[in-house]
Amino acid sequence: MIMDWNDIDTVLLDMDGTILDRHFDDHFWLEHVPKRWAEHNHTTLEYAKEHLYSLFRSQENTLNWTDLDYWSDRLRLDIPVLKQEIEHLIAVHPFVIEFLLFLKHAGKMVWLVTNAHSKTLDLKMKRTRIGPYFDGIISAHQVGLPKEDELFWGELQDFISYDPERTMLGEDSETNLATAESFSIRYLVYISRYSSKIEPRQSERFPTIDYFNWLIPETGSSIVTIP
Repeated sequence: MIMDWNDIDTVLLDMDGTILDRHFDDHFWLEHVPKRWAEHNHTTLEYAKEHLYSLFRSQENTLNWTDLDYWSDRLRLDIPVLKQEIEHLIAVHPFVIEFLLFLKHAGKMVWLVTNAHSKTLDLKMKRTRIGPYFDGIISAHQVGLPKEDELFWGELQDFISYDPERTMLGEDSETNLATAESFSIRYLVYISRYSSKIEPRQSERFPTIDYFNWLIPETGSSIVTIP
């Protein structure tokens, strides 16, 4: 895909896995929560993982998936407090700040659009201090739909005024890119290195980058080419 930044007014960026290292979230839900749940319920870690992973899968592609209040109630654990226990793992991906500074210098509107719950957002914005780089932050919980729902991107226009034909979306979820494609968002970019602990895999459907410096054109140019 050839991108000409002169044709883009608005940039929508996902949070977890896209601008922030998803290692924190993967470790939290797959290791830390099962460990604390096993301790709380006096059971084995093996059983806790089997039980909780099944519960987690049952709520995929819904708002409950990222609703900390829902999981606190369902698991009888204080999920926000548990997140604070490992908040040192929250990290910004390499080259994200440089990319955000480029967008600001280029006069683009930049929005963080995430499925994350407000309590997760508060913790991560406090830890990373990247909030001021964005013109605004929208959670799917405000919209009332997860980004996996094809209706999400139309409903988002009640919160953000954007022209899909002049918009770029960066995501580490091919599902979310697909729903955005159905709404005719023109520039769709898949972030392959969503976690510092994985080997990146190129999307077979969407233009793919490892890091956001791939989207910063050389001085004097407005055009970048994405595989």
